[in-house]
Amino acid sequence: QVQLVESGGTPVRPGESLRLSCAPSGFNWGHWSVGWFRQAPGKEREGVACINSSLGRGDGSTVYADSVKGRFSISRDNTKNMVYLDMYNLKPEDSAVYHCAVELAPLCPAAWKFDSWGQGTQVTVSS
Repeated sequence: QVQLVESGGTPVRPGESLRLSCAPSGFNWGHWSVGWFRQAPGKEREGVACINSSLGRGDGSTVYADSVKGRFSISRDNTKNMVYLDMYNLKPEDSAVYHCAVELAPLCPAAWKFDSWGQGTQVTVSS
């Protein structure tokens, strides 16, 4: 069973930055693509960012939702088996539970449809 653990969510003020981290439990995900999606109360789930594997058939490239392009950055550290989401210039509309997700393939999935995801970490942006 795939288990993912997110961390880093916290209340912040508009314009501030935040880093979310995600680690898999008990397996190495270097050959798989990893992403983040978010869900706010009363809103549909929204894919935020995804990064291809940088091993094997993967090229390590990234994809972002239009709503976060230029403000969010996803990265991975294969030596630490970690994936990060750096969020800059946060806005109140970025408030949501952020879930880390994995696709058991080297390339990011179409339509943000991942195989497994974690419980999420809450990000609240408010003045």
